[in-house]
Amino acid sequence: MQINSHDGWCSEVNHCPSPHHNERPAGEVASLLVIHNISLPPGRFGGGHVQAFFQGHLDSAVHPYFAEIAALKVSAHFLIERDGTITQFVSCLKRAWHAGRSQYGGRPECNDYSIGIELEGTDDLPFTPAQYGSLQALTKALQYAYPDISRYRITGHEFIAPGRKTDPGVGFDWQRYFHSLNKASVLPGSERQS
Repeated sequence: MQINSHDGWCSEVNHCPSPHHNERPAGEVASLLVIHNISLPPGRFGGGHVQAFFQGHLDSAVHPYFAEIAALKVSAHFLIERDGTITQFVSCLKRAWHAGRSQYGGRPECNDYSIGIELEGTDDLPFTPAQYGSLQALTKALQYAYPDISRYRITGHEFIAPGRKTDPGVGFDWQRYFHSLNKASVLPGSERQS
């Protein structure tokens, strides 16, 4: 698995381009990785609804919750489904709309300098071994392409938007994830942010 330095797209994953992105600020390179979770409808997996949402094609008639969110313009760079399948929606060179109002280490607007990975899941359900395996492989590819994404530049949505977001939540095993990367296993939010 590799990130193409010329176009920012990852090999060996599905590509499902989203219109929900724009340019990063001039000279900005990805230097932060943000982990999220998502399920549509909430608590249900599969069905292709997340993909449709990120592409702006969510059918509001399918579920009452969809009527509330169908008009939102949102997309992460990547989605990892329960079976470990990875789909990329936005080039890593572009600014995906995943973090919203946020800050990391005192710096606002995390979308400007981050890459967002959505895990199909909920705050309180465990994620699958296949998801952790895919997340490890994708993280290593991203760190190779963007060396500024160090261990201390990986965080959860809940830590960059506290009080507004709660994902990836208690169901995400940070220790397992960081051990898989052969990095120091310090929980996000407890380390010194750089």
